[in-house]
Parts: sequence; structure tokens; C-alpha cells
Amino acid sequence: MTAFSDGLFSIAMTLLIVEVAVPHMIHTGSVRELLGRLGDLVPDFVGFFLSFALIGKYWVAHHQMFSVLRGADYGLISRNLFYLAFIAFMPFPTALLGDYFDNPLAVVAYAVTGAIVSGLEVVLLRYAWKAGLLRVKVTPEVMRWGSIMSLAPVVAFLVSIPVAFVSTLGAVLMWLITVPFGVFMHRRAPAGADVLE
Repeated sequence: MTAFSDGLFSIAMTLLIVEVAVPHMIHTGSVRELLGRLGDLVPDFVGFFLSFALIGKYWVAHHQMFSVLRGADYGLISRNLFYLAFIAFMPFPTALLGDYFDNPLAVVAYAVTGAIVSGLEVVLLRYAWKAGLLRVKVTPEVMRWGSIMSLAPVVAFLVSIPVAFVSTLGAVLMWLITVPFGVFMHRRAPAGADVLE
């Protein structure tokens, strides 16, 4: 299951760059034209690196969780497949965001997808915990801390949705709030939280 998940993560991350097409030029020797075409691709590059970092973060978290499993059951496998479906879907809203950065619906599509994936992280972890599939002891305090850490991006993504209709750039910048929040929460991690890191 881990190998299948890793393969899907790597394919999704690779597909992100496939959406960034090399610009077509009329005058192939023109530096000015190429520079202008590359400038037009800036939103695509932003979308690529943003999504690469986000999917990379999801992959690290997924790997950490699976490293503390003692086994898997049908419930975990089915939930993992549902989670992976949205990881595989990420290149689509990324391409949408790159092509239509100024359109609030493109930002909303990305935010909703990100919120779903982040929320499903909590679903996977809590299911494994309640089903007794973890080979390490996780206290309710540690589980609550881990859930808050995973739900922070959900809140940031959802709060950014109405902001997108005022400023798409402002909405995207709101997603970065999770970085200082994560630093803040790491400093307040309960004893034993290192098993989830």
C-alpha cells in the first residue's frame, strides 16, 4: 500500500510540470518575444512550485503516518484510496490556477481541493488510531494536537474562498498563514508528539 501511494504521489508531482508548456514563438530568435512569453508563464510557475511544495508536504505526512502503522485493514485502505484520488486530482486545479490566476473560481477550485486533502489526512490518522492500527502509543492530547496541525490548512483554504472574490492574490497569500502557525504549534507540541512528526 505504501509503494502504491508513493508511486501515485510521484506521478501527481511529475504531472504538475507537464501542465507548464514551453511557449510557442513566431520569431524563434527574438529574446524580447521569448522573455514576454516566459513572463506570461509566471502564474504557471507559481502554481507548479506551490503545488509541488504542498503535495510534497502531504507525501511527507503520509509517509510519517504509514511508518507508525502495524498493519492495515479494509477501512484504512478504502480511506487511503479516497485520499489518493484527490492527490491525483491536484494537477488539474494547479493548471487552472496557472491559466486563470485572476479568476476567483480557479482559486476556489484549488482551495477546495487543498482543504479536502488536508481534512482527509485527519480522517486517515484518526481512523488508524481508533482501529488500533498504530504500533506506537498516541495519547488523546497528541491526537488532538496532530488533528489541529492537519486542520490548520483546511481553515486557511476555506477562509481564502470569499477573499478570492475580492483579491485572488490575497487569497493565495492567505494559504501561507499555515507556515507561522505550524512553527507556533510545534513549539507547543505535547509530550510524545514526535511520533506524528
